[in-house]
Amino acid sequence: MKLLQSMSTAILLSSKAVSSFAPTSRVAHHVPSRITTTALPSLPSHNNDVSHRRTVLATLASLTLFPAVTQIQPAQARLEGVNKPELLPSEPGLNVIQIERFLTKGQEKRLNDLLTQLEKDTGYRVRVLCQAYPRTPGLAIRDYWDLGKEGAKDDKYVVLVVDEFGGKGNVLNFNVGEGVKFALPNVFWTRLTSKYGTTFFVKENGIDLAITNAIEAIVSCLRSDQQYCVNVPDEGMSLKSLGM
Repeated sequence: MKLLQSMSTAILLSSKAVSSFAPTSRVAHHVPSRITTTALPSLPSHNNDVSHRRTVLATLASLTLFPAVTQIQPAQARLEGVNKPELLPSEPGLNVIQIERFLTKGQEKRLNDLLTQLEKDTGYRVRVLCQAYPRTPGLAIRDYWDLGKEGAKDDKYVVLVVDEFGGKGNVLNFNVGEGVKFALPNVFWTRLTSKYGTTFFVKENGIDLAITNAIEAIVSCLRSDQQYCVNVPDEGMSLKSLGM
């Protein structure tokens, strides 16, 4: 009897240990704690995929923003920051930065102009960073965009980090300021990434369309009379709804 009790206790403790380190799937109301980049040795491909996602999430978390949607809950690990300002453009004030080129020059200019006008008309700042791990600026993006700094009062911003994760993960990773989460609550971001960020959508339509559709949906919602969205607007939005 004592032997059975000991075995039962060991199994229970083992299950608790596993659950405390297992990644958590994305849910609408999941809000992870502050995340920084992890430095890990060479691991099998699956673990490398998870490490790549952690680094993208670290880029987002380095902004000290409100993480409305993330891809995974990182396992506990010793984390270190990444700071590579040399990867950023010398030209200041760009809304769209392509360290990895997913958009054509025409698409990039159109989105940059669209987001400039959105900020001018509404005060909402939306930024896009296209990267491919390990080529990521990390902490340096915070200073370039002047976002998420301690004591900053301006919290009306959205940061989209686009990374393909080697074709194995959702390409759209959002980080949302407190001043946006009432207009666009967590469920909106979950639906947006599920609609445009999946590997299936990217394979069928291209990553450029995933980015442009997602940004246009955000802009349309923030420009609407209600300035509130739970559902993702349909594709093919009018130029007027985009402020053009």
